[in-house]
Amino acid sequence: MEPKKNPKANVSRNSALYFAIGLALMLALTNFAINFKTYDKEAIDIGMVSMDEEMDEEIPITQQLQTPPPPPPPPAAPEVIEVVEDEVEVEETVIESTETSQEEEIVEVEEVQVEEVEEDVEVPFSIIENVPVFPGCEKGSNAEKKKCMSDKITKFVSKNFDTDLAGELGLSGRQRINVIFKIDKSGNVTGVRARAPHPKLEQEAARVINKLPQMKPGMQRGKAVIVPYSLPIVFQVQD
Repeated sequence: MEPKKNPKANVSRNSALYFAIGLALMLALTNFAINFKTYDKEAIDIGMVSMDEEMDEEIPITQQLQTPPPPPPPPAAPEVIEVVEDEVEVEETVIESTETSQEEEIVEVEEVQVEEVEEDVEVPFSIIENVPVFPGCEKGSNAEKKKCMSDKITKFVSKNFDTDLAGELGLSGRQRINVIFKIDKSGNVTGVRARAPHPKLEQEAARVINKLPQMKPGMQRGKAVIVPYSLPIVFQVQD
C-alpha cells in the first residue's frame, strides 16, 4: 500500500524561487553592511558657539589731535625799479642781401692754376722698372744692369775701405757692416746709414759710400724716383 502525499505539502516544487529570494536578501544585507558608516561622537562634538563673547569686544576710543594752522607767509618785498638813463647809443647792424640783381655787373674770375707737387716716391731696387745705372753699366737688360751695378759697388767698396781699421780697434775675426743708402732722383747717394760692431767702422763705411759716383736715376713709369739700396760689407780681420 503506497503512502499518499498532499501536493500542497511538497516543498521542493518551489525551491528555485526560495533560493532566488534568499540570495537577493543576502546581497542586500551585504551591501548595507559594507556601506554602513559609524562616527565617533567625541570627534564630531564641536561644542556650543558663544556669540556673546564676540559681540562684547571693546573698541578703543581714539582722540583726534587738532594741529594749529601754519603761520601765514611773510609779505613779499616790494620790487625796486631803477631807472637807467639811456646814454649809450647802440648802432644797428644792417644785414645786406647777398642776392644779385640783373643790373649788377658780374666780375669774371681769372683761372686759378694749380701747381702739381711732385712727391718723393721710393721704389725698392728689386722691383723697379728701370734700375739706376752705375757708370759703365749702360748696356744690357734690366737684370744685367742690376748685376753690373752690384759688382761695381762691391769692387769700389773693397778698394776704398780701410780694412786695417778693425785690427787697430782691437777687433778680430769676421766683421760685418750693414749699410743702407738711397739713390735720389738726380742719381746722387743720400741718407747713408751704417751699423757695425764699432762706431769707427760705421764712420768708415759711410765715408766710402758717400764717395760713390753719380749714377743715372732709377725710373718708374717714365719718372725718376728714389731707390733705396742695402749693401753688406763683410771682411776678415787677420790675426
